Amino acid sequence: MRKIIESTFVTTDGVIGEPHRWGAPYWDDEHSEYGTNLLFGADALLLGRDTYEGFAQVWPTRPADDPYAARINAIPKYVASRTLAQQDTTWNATVLQGNIVDAVRALKEQDGRDILKFGTGSLSHTLLEAKLVDEYHLWIFPAIAGSGDRLFDGYPDLTHLQLLGTTTFKSGIVVHRLAPL
Repeated sequence: MRKIIESTFVTTDGVIGEPHRWGAPYWDDEHSEYGTNLLFGADALLLGRDTYEGFAQVWPTRPADDPYAARINAIPKYVASRTLAQQDTTWNATVLQGNIVDAVRALKEQDGRDILKFGTGSLSHTLLEAKLVDEYHLWIFPAIAGSGDRLFDGYPDLTHLQLLGTTTFKSGIVVHRLAPL
């Protein structure tokens, strides 16, 4: 069975919104290597609509000779959306049909490597509640955003996670690998 790995950038005060604003000063070779290993360990992406739309505007414009850009552009994307129709998508994307929990469960049962999920929002709440995410890679940046969308904001249930490992970068980013108990 395939694993779903959620990779999320977060500030020390829990903000996930606009990582390009507060994260860029910390993006270095260690950051790139870790992210590249995650991406190349996966053979598909799982995205919510907002993340899909943002990524689909940016990634196809990146240089084709960049191995990360080439990989992210080439692999299939599965999009959870109540409003997008299949004909509205580009960028090698498929809109998941029907019940999202059943659709994601079916993806996990397919043969293949990990499924990498970027972005944290209502899809993350649904997947957490259904216990479909196998690992969370929370990239904690040494920055305080002050305001913005927060990690799992509004999630109603207490959920405990098990620490699987920690990676610390010279830049100050700490990645916690966590799994639901």
